[in-house]
Amino acid sequence: MNEPLFLEAVLQEKIWGGTKLKDVFGYSLQSDKVGECWAISAHPNGPSIVKNGPYKGLTLAEVWSQHRDLFGNAKGDVFPLLTKILDANDDLSVQVHPNDAYGLKHEGELGKTECWYVIDADEGSEIIYGHHAKSKEELEQMIESGQWDQLLRRIKVNKGDFFHVQSGTIHAIGAGIMILETQQSSDTTYRVYDYDRKDDQGNLRELHIQQSIDVTTIPHIDPVLHIETKNHENVEVTTYVESDFFDVYEWDITGKADFTATAPYTLVSVLAGEGKLSLVDGSSYPLTKGVHFILPNGIKQWSIDGKLQIIASTPGNENR
Repeated sequence: MNEPLFLEAVLQEKIWGGTKLKDVFGYSLQSDKVGECWAISAHPNGPSIVKNGPYKGLTLAEVWSQHRDLFGNAKGDVFPLLTKILDANDDLSVQVHPNDAYGLKHEGELGKTECWYVIDADEGSEIIYGHHAKSKEELEQMIESGQWDQLLRRIKVNKGDFFHVQSGTIHAIGAGIMILETQQSSDTTYRVYDYDRKDDQGNLRELHIQQSIDVTTIPHIDPVLHIETKNHENVEVTTYVESDFFDVYEWDITGKADFTATAPYTLVSVLAGEGKLSLVDGSSYPLTKGVHFILPNGIKQWSIDGKLQIIASTPGNENR
């Protein structure tokens, strides 16, 4: 197939959500507390629907299962990646995700390593990224006694920042931050702390203290990033991370830029601007802010013309 798969986003209401997914990207919201746009997803908790071509109306999971050739006959029972946009109108819970071994054993699904590109951030916004405990015993003691200020590592963030959040990392996105998240296709989250918030029914949200202690990496170690930017004709390409699970890039396009596939398939999200995607067979597709699509294995070369900011990702070596 030599046609991109354009996908219908799935919007998720969250206690910490807001309205920026409408204000910034124009998505139609059903409430004023929408926190997540599952933009490219084959996960059963939020499956994307194909909007065009011969597979129109199928879920991405169905296309993955029935037409694996579109993905270079990649291995794996499940489509390995999930792209989200998150609007943190309030602080997210402090949480941690398991690795694959723990996730498959205890939850029946993959673990979750993820990464964040900061689309926007209010002045002074912070994330929680890691912790200060030196041992498992100290982690348990600090959680038990509620020493959150001493335990949690806070970092101020700005628009354009990038963070690689590996499984086992205690983390939280703070209020006033909007991110694009590239992650393994998993919805397993262990809450460590939730600020004693109550849901609409007046109940405290469930915590997962023992699981969190089981999976947290101790001591916290920041992953080493080798962010690299290269200029090509009419496009600046920034490589943020190349890992076992995913490779993530930013394309800042100013004019007509030509691309050649570097992986069996490519996930593409337009964060700003407008233009068009053109294929070697002469077909073209309009691109606007908030559009998400996959370039399948049959598309080896393409061009994008316009002024656009794009985040693209491809499966890492483990998922090809």
